[in-house]
Amino acid sequence: MMKIKTIKEPGFEEIVSCEESASGLKAIVAIHNTRLGPALGGIRMYPYANQELAIQDVMRLANAMSYKSAAARLKLGGGKAVIIGNPTCDKTPELLKSMGKFIHCLKGRYYSAKDADITTEDLVEIAKETEYVTGLPESMGGSGDPSPWTAQSVLEGMRVCLNERMNRSDFDGVTVAVQGVGHVGFALAKLLHEEKARLIVSDVNPKAADRAARELNAEIVAPNLLLDAEFDIFAPCAMGAVVNDQTIDMLACKVIAGGANNQLADEAKHALQLADKNILYAPDYVINAGGVINIYVRDILKEKNPMPWIKKTGDCLRTVFERSKQEGVPPSQVADELTGQILAGGV
Repeated sequence: MMKIKTIKEPGFEEIVSCEESASGLKAIVAIHNTRLGPALGGIRMYPYANQELAIQDVMRLANAMSYKSAAARLKLGGGKAVIIGNPTCDKTPELLKSMGKFIHCLKGRYYSAKDADITTEDLVEIAKETEYVTGLPESMGGSGDPSPWTAQSVLEGMRVCLNERMNRSDFDGVTVAVQGVGHVGFALAKLLHEEKARLIVSDVNPKAADRAARELNAEIVAPNLLLDAEFDIFAPCAMGAVVNDQTIDMLACKVIAGGANNQLADEAKHALQLADKNILYAPDYVINAGGVINIYVRDILKEKNPMPWIKKTGDCLRTVFERSKQEGVPPSQVADELTGQILAGGV
C-alpha cells in the first residue's frame, strides 16, 4: 500500500513523498511552478543518505526546470522526481511500476522524463501505470532519448562562449574537459570530437571514460585530478554543485559550459567569484535545455525537428552576455532576472 505525504516548502506549489513497502519505492516529486504549463522534469535515482538530502536535491532540480523551460520559451512548468535507492541493485520492474502509480496520482500536474540512472527502458515500465511519461522510444511514438539534444544545445552555447571569450567560433585545437561521459557527456564529447576539439574526459565509471578514449581519442584524467589539468573549457556533465568553495580556486579555464544542472553550489557567491577570475560562466539552465526542448517539440507539439528551437538557446545566451556586460553583473544574475520576468508574467 502506498503512503503518500505532502511536504510543505515555501516557493513550491507541491512536494509529495511516497513509500510503497512491497516494491521498496521511496520517492519524492517536487512541482515548483506551473504558471506556464504542466510541470515537466526527469526522474533521478540516487542512493541519498537520508530523505532531507533527497528533498533538497529535488527542490533544486525542480526550480531549475521552471527556469529552463521559461528561458527556452516553452509552455511548461518545472518539476522533478527522485527515487531514493541504488540503481544498480534496487531498481526493479515492480519499483518502476510503483513509481508510475505514484506519478499517476498527481493527475497530470507532473510529466516525467528520464534523468540520472533512469533509462528509456525504465520509462517504458513506468508508462505501464501512467500516461504522464515523456521521452518514450520512437518505436512507441515518443521522442526518444533526450540526451543527444541536450548535448546539441550545450554545443550551441559553447560556440557562443567561444566567440564571447576567445573571439572565435571554431573548436579546432580548443581543449575541452568533459566531467562525466554518460548519456549527455558522451554525446557532447562526440560532437566536440567532430568539431576537432581536443578532449579531456573524467568519469567515476572507468568503462565510460575508456569508451571516450577509445572512440573519441580523448585523454583520461582521474576525477580527483581533473581540475589540475590544463583546458580552455570546463564542461560539467554529471552531478551538480561542482563549482564550490573547495574547487573554485582550482579553476583556471576560460569558460564553464556544460550539461549538468545546478553547477554552482552557491549561485550568487560563486558567480561573482568566477567573474573576478575572468571565467565566463554560461548559466546551465539556458544552454542545457535541449532535452526538454526535444520533448516539448516532438511529444507535445508533435513536430519533427527541434533544432530551430535549440538554435534559439544560443540567441538567449547572447542576450544574457550582452546585458551582463552592460550592467556589470554576472551572466547568471541576468539570466535569473530575465527568466523570472517570464515566469511572473506567465508568457
